[in-house]
Amino acid sequence: MKIEQIYTGCLAQGAYYIESEGEAVVVDPLREVKPYIEKAERNNAKIKYVFETHFHADFVSGHIDLAKQTGAKIVYGPNAKPDFDFHAATDGEEIKVGKLTFKVLHTPGHTMESTCYLLKDEAGKEVAIFTGDTLFIGDVGRPDLAQKIVGDLTQDKLAGYLFDSLRNKIMPLADDIIVYPAHGAGSACGKNMSKETSDTLGHQKAVNYALRANMTKEEFIKEVTTGLVAPPQYFPLNVMMNIHGYDSIEEVIRRGTQALSPEAFETAANETGALILDTRDAETFAKGFVPNSINIGIDGSFAPWVGAMIPDVQQEILLVTDEGREEEVVTRLARVGYDYSLGYLKGGFNAWKNAGKEIDTIKRVSADELALIVEQEPLAEIVDVRKESEYKSEHVENAICAPLDFVNGSMLKLNKDKTYYVHCAGGYRSMIFASILKARGYDKLIDVRGGFKAIRESNKLPVTDYVCPSTLL
Repeated sequence: MKIEQIYTGCLAQGAYYIESEGEAVVVDPLREVKPYIEKAERNNAKIKYVFETHFHADFVSGHIDLAKQTGAKIVYGPNAKPDFDFHAATDGEEIKVGKLTFKVLHTPGHTMESTCYLLKDEAGKEVAIFTGDTLFIGDVGRPDLAQKIVGDLTQDKLAGYLFDSLRNKIMPLADDIIVYPAHGAGSACGKNMSKETSDTLGHQKAVNYALRANMTKEEFIKEVTTGLVAPPQYFPLNVMMNIHGYDSIEEVIRRGTQALSPEAFETAANETGALILDTRDAETFAKGFVPNSINIGIDGSFAPWVGAMIPDVQQEILLVTDEGREEEVVTRLARVGYDYSLGYLKGGFNAWKNAGKEIDTIKRVSADELALIVEQEPLAEIVDVRKESEYKSEHVENAICAPLDFVNGSMLKLNKDKTYYVHCAGGYRSMIFASILKARGYDKLIDVRGGFKAIRESNKLPVTDYVCPSTLL
């Protein structure tokens, strides 16, 4: 028996490859399916099933392409009604893969079709459970997403279903069973996830706030729903793609990796109204970029922030990337359903600059420089674009709370004619914020290099007393 977790950090997502006696199953695959196919081929194994734990909202699954290319059967639990051929598993059904057995456990709550797969080894011992978004390490799936798709369900009603699923289907299982969830820390599908990506069920029963043995259903509903904020707008769009289907990843990559000269790039931007997405790091971007570009660095939580900042997955996009990373960017956009990249700037920003095209910049200051500015200008305004929970935990005194997640609302707090010093935790999110507002006419935003971490380390600006972070998103 082989169990391999294939973890993708930028999505905080775990897919799984399980193999026995020349047969394999893939649980919750990413959209680019080639690695799973190559893995099976190296082991002389055949992928027999693709297990989907639910209709994913935060990424586009590779279930359709993987089934087409391997002949594997797609499996969903009860209540799933996709537009393609699949096996509708029943609660308690057992599915054989080599000498292994998977027992289907219908666990509604995160969504109504949410299903866990309990793995039994060759001897029939229950050894692992693949929980999708039903149970995370340190948390459980948020119960407010399915109501966007199924309108007659409230988050409280879904949370009640989740309570019953956990108590009746998962918590009675043996403590030594290994829990393999679909996500870890950083995912927007929960609010208190651990950085660990697997654990024993017994340990989770002891430490996971949502699995307290003495917790009532009413207490569970209150705790699980407290602190939820509106999910990214792309979530329901990804759900629809996972239900109805999508273009093959090969076609998306072909379309998105067309090399455009500076002149062709400029023409495409003017004629299509495409969004210009610059994926270089914040420091490099700030020194020079194509006017009206939005910066979301590829070496960060790229896909989730694209989804949070670009509300329409059908938005046409033109790319400025580090040379050699064009296909990687297109692939990672496709993971969250952004399939309409029109091409990239050939030769990168340097080609644009060398062609004599107009460029723009964003000013940056260090934490020490900011402290001197505040000393000379006590009314200088600092904008903190971290999440509200981070801000409440600790922030620069008198800083404005303007979370990047709600950038449109945050703009209402700012005056285009005033200068603001913008920071996040480390500099990634603040440059996204500054670039978006720069494109909308806010020309006096100055980014603080190194973010709150650098401010804290410099110890030259007063900060509020530390408060232990809550489970707010």
